[in-house]
Amino acid sequence: MTPRMTRRLVVVGAGITGLTAAWAWSRQRPGDEVVVVEAGGRIGGKLDRVELAGTWYDTGPEAVLARVPEAVELVTELGLGDRLVAPSTTQASIVLPDGRHPLPPGTVQGVPTSADGLAGVLTDDGVARVRAEAGLPPLRLEGDVSVGALLRARLGDEVVDRLVEPLLGGVYAGRPDDLSLAATMPALAAQLARADSVLAAAVAARDAGARSRGDVDGPVFVTVADGIGSLPQALAAASGARVRLRTPAHAIRRAGGRLEVAVGPVAAPEVVEADAVLVAAPAGKSARLLGGLAPDAVEPLRGIPYASMAVVAMAFPAQPVAAGSGLLVPPVTGRLVKGVTVSSSKWPHLSGDGLLRVRASVGRYGDEVQLQRDDDDLTAAVVADVADLLDLERREPVEAHLVRWGGGLPQYLVGHPQRVVAVRAAVAAVPGLAVAGAAYDGVGVPACIRGARRAVEALL
Repeated sequence: MTPRMTRRLVVVGAGITGLTAAWAWSRQRPGDEVVVVEAGGRIGGKLDRVELAGTWYDTGPEAVLARVPEAVELVTELGLGDRLVAPSTTQASIVLPDGRHPLPPGTVQGVPTSADGLAGVLTDDGVARVRAEAGLPPLRLEGDVSVGALLRARLGDEVVDRLVEPLLGGVYAGRPDDLSLAATMPALAAQLARADSVLAAAVAARDAGARSRGDVDGPVFVTVADGIGSLPQALAAASGARVRLRTPAHAIRRAGGRLEVAVGPVAAPEVVEADAVLVAAPAGKSARLLGGLAPDAVEPLRGIPYASMAVVAMAFPAQPVAAGSGLLVPPVTGRLVKGVTVSSSKWPHLSGDGLLRVRASVGRYGDEVQLQRDDDDLTAAVVADVADLLDLERREPVEAHLVRWGGGLPQYLVGHPQRVVAVRAAVAAVPGLAVAGAAYDGVGVPACIRGARRAVEALL
């Protein structure tokens, strides 16, 4: 029997996508060499955690969808299934200029399925506008449109500004008037192709989602007791990959039947040969790396901008808070903070010692001026805003950590699906080359895991 030839995979980027790819490759081809190069000084990308008052606490994603399989399966395969934690509550509220309101049930990413239950969140005129949508001329879409443009025309400004914006702002740090309907609301977009109204499409999307889950009981979201930020270390260890930190990649070129990746100092780069290369870097970096091999990918990649944001993790003295799992804070309030998670109420493993643990996020695409403050000033401003939003009596935190995510979230602008198709077509024409990451098919952890696995399958 002829021994199998050992191959080398080089992964550019040690975020959740790159590390999942390294792990997936090593499972299918044990004995191969897997090298992960990372420009920064730590692994994990946007998955990160800090020790907050003696407990691991996520400052990146703090939960994963439980009703899609990828993340929960990965956690289980890594031997951490017994560390999964379901939330105690997921009842969030929206903060509006006149006060807090419970998030209306039955919406699809904030898009209502009817006018019922919207009173208070919307004005009487806003509710009437939603109710009247079914009587508008039948909806016919041609090509991709922005979420805001469609919903403002059909359901009115209040639905966008009070319901959709805080939800999309939390996921993408983006604005509905910029974001692609097809990319950010694919379930709704699919139903709009055969519905006469947005309300009818929202009902169909909601029902289709319930059917696909089989109406399975159980939590929508879960986390890991040591934080979602514990997954990168577990993946790196399980993959057996050689992870090289502070090793930026500069170029990828063809050399005979193999690929070469130039890494390290620009003045004296090291050349790493590879049988396959997976680029799991942000869009701008990927454009620079792919220019020599897949030039048609460059322009669409440059059309994917990024939003910067910051997260402040806070531990306050024990005190009662009536805010459920957290607050969504749209720009119409004029607040600095765009969202607050009351982790001590949401997650049972973060409530045992009596401290009130909270995180808040700041920064939206195109509105990042507040991020120019220095760390101390920004932290103090966020703490004050959170204390006011939660009506805290003991307003000084025991501990606080600021984590900045410069260029943290890709923006799926109108036409994003077409950009992704163009990038993948250009890359697929180069044997041994693939791309994956949050820039393409979803910013959530499960989507990044799914993209990594698909990229590895394509390379193999």
